[in-house]
Amino acid sequence: MALISLKSLGVTMSAPLFSNLDLIIGAGDRLGIVAANGRGKSTLLRCLAGELDATSGDITRTRGLRVGHVEQSVPDALLDRSFHQVVADALPPEQLGSELWRVDVVLDSLDVPEDMRDRAMRALSGGWQRLALIARVWVTDPDVLLLDEPTNHLDLARIGQLETWLNALPREVPVIIASHDRAFLDATTNRTLFLRPEESPVFSLPYSRARQALDEVDASTARRFERDMKVAQQLRRQAAKLNNIGINSGSDLLTVKTKQLRERAERLEDAAVAAHRERSAGAIRLANRGTHAKVLITLDDPAVETPDGTLLFRTGKRHICQGDRIVLLGRNGVGKSRFIAMIRAAIAEPGSEESVKVTPSTVLGYSDQALSGIGADATPLAMVSRRFEIGEQRARSLLAGAGVAIEMQEKRIAALSGGQRSRLMLLV
Repeated sequence: MALISLKSLGVTMSAPLFSNLDLIIGAGDRLGIVAANGRGKSTLLRCLAGELDATSGDITRTRGLRVGHVEQSVPDALLDRSFHQVVADALPPEQLGSELWRVDVVLDSLDVPEDMRDRAMRALSGGWQRLALIARVWVTDPDVLLLDEPTNHLDLARIGQLETWLNALPREVPVIIASHDRAFLDATTNRTLFLRPEESPVFSLPYSRARQALDEVDASTARRFERDMKVAQQLRRQAAKLNNIGINSGSDLLTVKTKQLRERAERLEDAAVAAHRERSAGAIRLANRGTHAKVLITLDDPAVETPDGTLLFRTGKRHICQGDRIVLLGRNGVGKSRFIAMIRAAIAEPGSEESVKVTPSTVLGYSDQALSGIGADATPLAMVSRRFEIGEQRARSLLAGAGVAIEMQEKRIAALSGGQRSRLMLLV
């Protein structure tokens, strides 16, 4: 049974994100939506949720359908609420007394520890905040579940747990997932939509197998296009020869034949479809200010602690040197962000951390999970121009190189996708 039907759906924002999209979502569907950053995944989810009107086409939902939409970021209004309160607040006021037990059932299903449930959202790691948003939507008992980048900030164990949780949901509830996590999509989906500006193919396959099928379709389309263009060129060459002969001989028959050949070539060229070419998402090249120091940071076994002084871990004696690319691995809440905050404080205020010594020439570049270093109201162009004190042309070039298209450079930063905002944060 179709719960949501899309007919010729399209959204254009300066340029088309997608168009002529036909899609039926029914019971049992586990649909993965795949596209590069800023290419319409979140926009499509908002259309499905009824939060955004499409530019063209129609969406039909069954009467009374409840759509649950888990967005990427935590609203500011929820940051001072506890984990439990954030989930409970999603219940209708008239159900808070009689249905509050459902909150604990959902939190239990997601293995949320008891001591975590009373903590304020702003005190939680990004991974726990993500699970709080999922629980907040699921407690409302939706008929369709929409997930926007659900694995963001989750550690490997929590991603595995989320996979198990999703696969245990009632099969009659469709789940639509926008994600870049290929392994997660393989584990949780049975259909894949590749979102494209012109035509968006859908395969009844999980991501990896769908990707193979798409590559075969694209290769076939490219071969057919090349063949049609060659035939059209041959027809035009034949037409040119006949035209010369017809002019010299004065033959009306050859003139008619020439016209027919040209018309056949035009029809072939008009009908030929070029293979899809994915636009580059841009590349950000990391560089430094030219410091000659080899060792930038020396760690003398500092203790990473919670705000109340509880020890999370010690780093041991280590050096961070030029050219290092270091990944911090650990479960949600074990202190990764606290450790980064310690390093940041030591660079910003030399001597503030006794066990962390920083070379004086070290310059800090910092991006947090909430992307707090960029405002929502400024435009990317204005922000980069002001931050680097450069002209418009140079600012536009930097933004384009980082994957922020020309048509998005003068829009509010809040209008960018999560991936585009992350790239902008890395750029500045």
